[in-house]
Amino acid sequence: MDAGDHDHGHDDDPVRGRLISVNVGVPKRIDTGRRIVETAIWKDPVEGRVKLRGVNLDGDRQADLTVHGGPNKAVYAYAIEETARWEEELGRPLGPGAWGENLTTEGVDVSGAVLGERWQIGTTLLEVVQPRLPCFKLALKMEDPTFVRRFAMASRPGAYLKILEEGEIGAGDEIEVSGRPDHGVDVRLVADAFMLDHSLIPHAKEAPQLLDNLREQMDQLA
Repeated sequence: MDAGDHDHGHDDDPVRGRLISVNVGVPKRIDTGRRIVETAIWKDPVEGRVKLRGVNLDGDRQADLTVHGGPNKAVYAYAIEETARWEEELGRPLGPGAWGENLTTEGVDVSGAVLGERWQIGTTLLEVVQPRLPCFKLALKMEDPTFVRRFAMASRPGAYLKILEEGEIGAGDEIEVSGRPDHGVDVRLVADAFMLDHSLIPHAKEAPQLLDNLREQMDQLA
């Protein structure tokens, strides 16, 4: 199903996708050649049902809590369709969890997810909050110092979601997307406004759900 067909989808016409895998990881130490950094970007698929509660998945932790984690970055989702495009472009296999995402999805336009839309997965309810704005740890994982820029240029940021209702999720669960706000500001637009084209900032700020800290950062860029 092409999620793009449902740009105006309302609750009576939900988009349905599927959870390909649930991926978790804990911080590990990486030698960059200049210093040792701690990162939890390496994540692996897990079997069975996983509890989603508090600010993340059971078994998952973030390294630098000043920029990662917290309620507005509880869960990171990335579409397997976009990973497949990266595999073609990079000429190598990547697979689920390649981006440090917790949820690898199929059939949902994750980078086109609208701020404030809701995802019902298993017994949980999640809300799309913001895009991933890449940092140097992604370049470390991809073993390419230019990769932060390349990731930004591709406009395939994936989405962070917050937990509205705790519960359990597992690979194979249906993802039902509903309650898409009419403002039309998706995570791709927010990422592009930051990373590629500051002229998009006024449009991005039209979304009432845009986080205050992102609004303040945009004010400094505009």
